[in-house]
This record gives sequence, C-alpha cells and structure tokens, in this order.
Amino acid sequence: MSSEVRFIETRAARSLVAIRFSHVTKTYRLYKNDRARFAASFLPGVKYDEVKADNDLSFVIRRGESVAFLGHNGAGKSTALKIITGVTTPTEGTVEVHGRVSALLDLSAGFDPLLTGRENLILRARLWGYASSEIDELLPEITDFAEIGKFINQPMRTYSAGMKARLGFAFASSLRPDILILDEVLAVGDRRFSKKSLERMQEIMSRDGITLLFVTHSLSSAEKFCKRALVLDHGALAFDGPVHDGVSFYKKSVA
Repeated sequence: MSSEVRFIETRAARSLVAIRFSHVTKTYRLYKNDRARFAASFLPGVKYDEVKADNDLSFVIRRGESVAFLGHNGAGKSTALKIITGVTTPTEGTVEVHGRVSALLDLSAGFDPLLTGRENLILRARLWGYASSEIDELLPEITDFAEIGKFINQPMRTYSAGMKARLGFAFASSLRPDILILDEVLAVGDRRFSKKSLERMQEIMSRDGITLLFVTHSLSSAEKFCKRALVLDHGALAFDGPVHDGVSFYKKSVA
C-alpha cells in the first residue's frame, strides 16, 4: 500500500479543509533489542513484531474548527499529531495539511544549547520563512513574554528547564499559524506565568480562521476550548462529534 502526505503552504483561507486523513495507518516495527534493530538495517529476516499506532484513520477537520483529541495513553493521538506536523509519515493512506502548522508540544525541543536564546529564536524564525525585518519585529514580543531578561543573550546551556519552556512557548505562541496544535502545555512555569499563557492561548483562538487541535487528558479543558471531539481507541476512530458527547463517550469507555 502507498502513502502520501501533502503540506499545502498557500493560505488556509483558500481551502475550507484544514486537515484530511484518508485511511491512514502508521505501523511501527518492534525488535527484541537495539542490536536486532541495527542488524535489520543490513540483513533481511530479522524477527520483529508490528504495532499499528494509527489504524485506518479517516477524518476531516475544517478551517476554524476547535477539535479535542481524546483517548487513553497509546491510543494513537500523538502519532496522528506527528504525522500532521511532518515529524513522521504514514505507512499507508493519504494526509492533506492546508496552511502553516505551529505545534506546542515539547516546548524546549530543537534548541541548540551552544547558541544564545536570541540566536535560537532567529534560527527558528528563519526556518519558518520569516524575513529579517519580520524577525526584528517579532523578537521583542517573544523576549518580553518569556521574561528571561538578559539571559536572552546567554547560551541556552545556562538556562533552567523552566526558562527553556517559557522561551519555547513564547516563540510558538507569537507566530501566526493557520493550524495550532496543543498537547498539555498550558501549565508552563509558575502559577502566574501559567495564567498568562492561558490568556495568550485564548487570544490566539479568538482569531478568525485558526484551526485548533487539542490533545489532553483534562476533560474539562477539552470542553472549555473545543467544540468537537475525536476519540481514538487502539489507533482507530471510535467517536467523532460534539465535544460534550465525546467526553461522555470517553468517560464510559474508560469506566
């Protein structure tokens, strides 16, 4: 079976569809140990088990929708997000992503510890396609929100885990994405900064045309932020409908 992922960088407003999964399956090979995994790169016939993280998954998310992804650990939620963000590709099926994606997942991932905070921000912004003039406008907003002061000009190896997370959140939430992905990241820093982060997310979601994907184990947060829910079970779609009905379905499934 073939697979295809299409990232369409034209403005999302030109399409009513933000994301489309068509019969998507993601299969992982599980080897007995690292030695067997290494040997499989060179030798045929090395034994392995197969696990389908996502199994014949099909859904359409329209532009401007707010969708909660619910399911137990290992249900396939994170794998679906990794496919949407381009971190991994499906084994089978077709995926369409219309517009720019900003993912607030591991907030400190991707930073170079040898570069300063400012240098890391510039590098990330350039990878996003921002021009130098746009970066100059963006940096003050990011550094002010992150509240790390003069450390912005220090190597990131000197940062605490909290400082890295605050800077990562400030960068990701200062972009202007078409599709925003959240994965349990609203508890960033102390209580005051968490409140500030929550207010930032509410402001982002109020913008016209933003598509929100929210992966959470907090059912109250799902109902607060989203109008629709997808419930995954062993990689398959078990429910697709209004968020309150989805929460009730999920509660019954784990009871």
